[in-house]
Amino acid sequence: MALRSFFNVLKSCRNPRGIDTFLMKSYSAYGRFVKKDLFSRISPIGDPNQSVVPVLDKWVEEGNKVKGLDIKRIIRDLRSRRRYIHALQVSEWMSSKTEGLSMPADHALKLDLIGKVQGLDVAENYFNSLRDQDKVEKTYGALLNCYVRECATDKSLSLLQKMKVMGYALTSLTYNCEMCLYTNIGQLEKVPHVLSEMKEANISPNSFSYRICLNSYGVRSDLDNMEDLLKEMERLQHVAVDWSTYAVVANHFIKAGIKEKALIYLRKCEENVQRDSPGYNHLISLYANLGNNKEVKRLWALRKANRKRQSNKDYITMLGSLVKLGEIEEGEKLLLEWEASCGFYDFHVPNTLLIGYCRKGWPEKAEQMLRGIIKQGKTPIPNSWSIVAAGYVDKDNMEKAFECMKEALALQSQSKAWRPKNQVVSIILNWVKVNRASEVESFLSSLNTVPCFDQKAINLQETVSADGFNEDIMQEENLQ
Repeated sequence: MALRSFFNVLKSCRNPRGIDTFLMKSYSAYGRFVKKDLFSRISPIGDPNQSVVPVLDKWVEEGNKVKGLDIKRIIRDLRSRRRYIHALQVSEWMSSKTEGLSMPADHALKLDLIGKVQGLDVAENYFNSLRDQDKVEKTYGALLNCYVRECATDKSLSLLQKMKVMGYALTSLTYNCEMCLYTNIGQLEKVPHVLSEMKEANISPNSFSYRICLNSYGVRSDLDNMEDLLKEMERLQHVAVDWSTYAVVANHFIKAGIKEKALIYLRKCEENVQRDSPGYNHLISLYANLGNNKEVKRLWALRKANRKRQSNKDYITMLGSLVKLGEIEEGEKLLLEWEASCGFYDFHVPNTLLIGYCRKGWPEKAEQMLRGIIKQGKTPIPNSWSIVAAGYVDKDNMEKAFECMKEALALQSQSKAWRPKNQVVSIILNWVKVNRASEVESFLSSLNTVPCFDQKAINLQETVSADGFNEDIMQEENLQ
């Protein structure tokens, strides 16, 4: 429950921004990207299933030189856009061209990407394969980050202790990882103690350290201590109190229903938002949570005035806010605007409106929209169909729910990370057993083609009857 209530700004405890900064520190001081033409060839490849290696090879074949710093800049930019697969491909390409010349910072970044893309076991094997001289604070920190992200508690705590003994706990990185671990496993009461331990060790907490602790107070509804800690931050000259800090505090006051306090910190948040900052997205979402339609539209207009082209993430945020506010018609207009300008058709954008339709009790309209997109030659991701399936389950139209879930399963190869929601599948499976007994085996076979699908969880939930009970199903159908 603690993890669910962790605000998006601090969802980074799975992928801590402070740790990202540490890993990228060696790459961030080189000024503007020199080989912009190379990045402009890589950037439009939005499909993670399409490799960027041929683009790199062709660039070299054309006689262009590629400097290490330029490649590192590309890796950083891809990573900042959460295009981890492509970032890893570029990193591995760079390693193949500069074998034996990689620095510990290069290994740390590659290790972190491997953990994100290929999993913890592969990341551990990569770390173990490093030379002793490359096993330094940065690479140990990257491995620790992988453990924390996967909530590997025993491994995290063991490595933390080892790093402290080796003298690799001399910066805020290690302690931030420890606080993130306690956040991820729901032991939020331990977070302030880690912050105190940092101070006692004469290690200055950075702004990320404070944000983790602020959030730990907020999740536990300890708003007085949260505000006291914020005031402490504001008194410290060496700690930046940025927009994300105020966003965390505002979010917890919104959840507590204290609108006046929330508005104070939302205004402070906006005062610190940079021209191109993702802070606009968080502000828009927070005002939507307050039900403030006027502010949502004002900030969207301001965002568009400051930047000519909006990203898919920007549109997802604004669409989600309009859906939350019940502005479905406005959302439909915005989707058309996005479709007219998008370079890559990312189904996470229309999925936002599909969720809106289903929450309104209009799965038929959601299905009609989805089939219309398919007629345009677009191939949806499986989650698009599973959203519609959940909408039909909510309306107790199990025949249509079954049909849509089969469509989703037929597309599961398009998104290897997709997992159907256990509760939705359980309710549909119960219906199939009663009404389509001859199709049970084929349906289960389709489910078994989904990697790591939790069949045990389905077995446990099969006692749930298909009586229309479907609390939080649409909430579970997220955009990830």
